[in-house]
Amino acid sequence: MSGQTLRKTVEITNPQGLHMRPATAFALLAGKFQSDVRVYNEDRCANGKSLLELFQLVALPGAQVTIEVSGPDAGDALAALAEVINRRVEELPEPPPSAGA
Repeated sequence: MSGQTLRKTVEITNPQGLHMRPATAFALLAGKFQSDVRVYNEDRCANGKSLLELFQLVALPGAQVTIEVSGPDAGDALAALAEVINRRVEELPEPPPSAGA
């Protein structure tokens, strides 16, 4: 993928860590960008567009996670994703209803 690779380390300040709603918001937002998105927590790496992989990071409160974005819209993606990771739950969009519900 063309473009630059950018990284930013952020601390998880949400008292529940990177749980369902913030992880869902992160993955949905990451999917809107062309860039490749990776999230690192200690020795684990997750595709930032995969909700399941984000859960497997086990990013608890106080964890230092690094967001790495590479591609043509990396700057915009990194800024937006770093902002959404610690938004208060009431500021996050509701997850879309599941199919078949």
